[in-house]
Amino acid sequence: MKKILLSALVCLTIMACHHNTNPLINQPDTPFGVPAFDQVKLEHYMPAFQEAIAQNKAEIDAIVNNPEAPTFENTIVALDRAGGLLERVSGVFFNILEADGSDAMDELANQIMPLLSELQDGITLNEALFARVKAVYDARETLDLTPEQARLLSETYKAFAQNGANLPVEQKERLKAINQELAMLSLQFGQNVVAETNSPEVQRFVTDEAQLAGLPESAKAAAKEEAIAAGRPDAWLFTPKRTSFTPVLQYCDNRELRKQLLMDYTTRGNHDNANDNKAIINQTMRLRLEKAQMFGYDCPADYILADCMAKNHETVDAFLQSVWEPSLAAAKREAAALQALMDKDPNVKANTRLQPWDWWYYSEKLRKAQYDLDEEEIKPYFELSNVRKGAFQLAHDLYGINFEQLDGMPVYNPEVEVFKVTEADGSLVGILYTDYFPRAGKRPGAWMNNILSQYVDENGKDHRPVIINVGNFNKPTAGNPSLLSMDDVETLFHEFGHALHGLLSMAHYKSLSGTNTPRDFVELPSQFMENYCYEPEVLKTYAFHYQTGEVMPQELIDKINAAKQFNQGFVETELLSASILDMDYHELTNADTIDVNAFEAASMAKMQMIPQIITRYRSTFYNHIFTTGYEAGYYSYTWSAVLDADAFAAFRETGDIFNLRVAERFRHLLEQGGTRDAQELYLEFRGKEADPKYLLMRKGFIQ
Repeated sequence: MKKILLSALVCLTIMACHHNTNPLINQPDTPFGVPAFDQVKLEHYMPAFQEAIAQNKAEIDAIVNNPEAPTFENTIVALDRAGGLLERVSGVFFNILEADGSDAMDELANQIMPLLSELQDGITLNEALFARVKAVYDARETLDLTPEQARLLSETYKAFAQNGANLPVEQKERLKAINQELAMLSLQFGQNVVAETNSPEVQRFVTDEAQLAGLPESAKAAAKEEAIAAGRPDAWLFTPKRTSFTPVLQYCDNRELRKQLLMDYTTRGNHDNANDNKAIINQTMRLRLEKAQMFGYDCPADYILADCMAKNHETVDAFLQSVWEPSLAAAKREAAALQALMDKDPNVKANTRLQPWDWWYYSEKLRKAQYDLDEEEIKPYFELSNVRKGAFQLAHDLYGINFEQLDGMPVYNPEVEVFKVTEADGSLVGILYTDYFPRAGKRPGAWMNNILSQYVDENGKDHRPVIINVGNFNKPTAGNPSLLSMDDVETLFHEFGHALHGLLSMAHYKSLSGTNTPRDFVELPSQFMENYCYEPEVLKTYAFHYQTGEVMPQELIDKINAAKQFNQGFVETELLSASILDMDYHELTNADTIDVNAFEAASMAKMQMIPQIITRYRSTFYNHIFTTGYEAGYYSYTWSAVLDADAFAAFRETGDIFNLRVAERFRHLLEQGGTRDAQELYLEFRGKEADPKYLLMRKGFIQ
């Protein structure tokens, strides 16, 4: 017995020692309290998650077992403050999993996700905890709460109710199983997309430079460096990463190569191999439907939309259709113009029909013909660090905040850069990380994450946020810095808008701070920033030629603005078709068997999608709706576009796009996060409901 006790004591001592040296559990002294990324090792994650989960459970137990009657402070606020260590550990792990992952990280995620799902269900389905939450909620009219406190109470109660707190016991057990399986399916879907993107089978090596005729030298240089890194110095390498294949689609005369690369990109997850996502989609939709029906909804969309501005699928469908019709009409006109241009191409056989792999190529030629605008002429003015400085300058001009690069900060990859964000008086706004270049372990796309959220603690201290912007822009080559396309510039400003939403947060409670808003509102701050990209006053703050330092000439600025409405039928049709496909999945009332390819084809046929355009996200790599939480929510980009166009009009109407009084009102909207109803916040800013005409005018669909 003595030996057993001694052995147990040794084990506890070793565990305590490991905890003491684990930088995720015992935060080292770092500048501004940022995570010690440079000290975190793979073996730290699981013990850190286990400790964080144990602490979170203890915090919940303390709330449940509190002998005092439930109050707003001892139940609702205590619940919001619980899980601090878990937020810190998760903020590090999931950011690195997405941005700098590996097979070992994927395997860890497979182990961690069920633990987190079990914890979440253990909280939302805890009957004693819900009884305390409900007691406070039922007494809400007598509590004299501030608007933010009332919002926290209603959102907390709603979160429990929408996650099964009112379900019978047997259904709660089934819900737990559904949530765990959905979490694993989501994880596997995303891992499959990354695996397909990085698969050796879609590494296209070109050994004859003549096959790359038309491709800019900068794109060839990037492809050559990729090939050298892959051990093929005799070739140029192209992959399904956007930075790799987009220049080929735009410029390369080789039609077969354009087709091959576009098909590689658009068929990811659809090859009937180990990375195929069709079975995952089937099971995901079956479980989402079962879950929705548990709560009395006919389809997943209505269960999901109940907490959004739109409220139900009928509203979303009507909204999408109202924008789809003018967008499709514009796309048809554009397709006809491109077909006419293709018909004149002496290198193309007579009666060859325009295909999706031809669209970008001929639209680039048409843009040059109509506007004398060549994107390769523009790129030298869009050097990455200068564009970022322009975004920073815009935030300063609108909100008075400043950005200072910090050296020697802990980072998880040498390509990551860190900035301190301050008010005019020097007080801290937050810390911003940027991570802009593609790598093997990074998922495609661009995004913003909270590493640490803003909130005010029980002592009144305002904890400022740590935010990251991640992208997949062109890497610098031996001869050139990172030069961005116009689409890249918009993406950088877009994600920076999300970052500002997180950085400027002034909420008291974590669950209401920053981007914790309805999904069809959260894209407003990001898309609002895109309005400024090509305004002449803004371009002159960042568009400097990387070789000469010359600011972009006014003639080129005029060409860019003259061409802003070019190809917008394509842009909107590609986007909206993905939104409609998303809704078609989530309006299913029977998901027993889904032939994914047939379902998608039927969806495209129903909306009368033209064959010259492929929807922005085909089902089997549609990360937004099967991985990142935008299910029945991809419409929100267009919904928010109506808001952002209307919001920018508020500045335009004053004759000053930097009008400080309007900017002050918009900053107030950003600061509120989710502390108030989204519609109420927008009405307070604008004084009226958003008018869709501003979006349609911006696109050139109406005058």
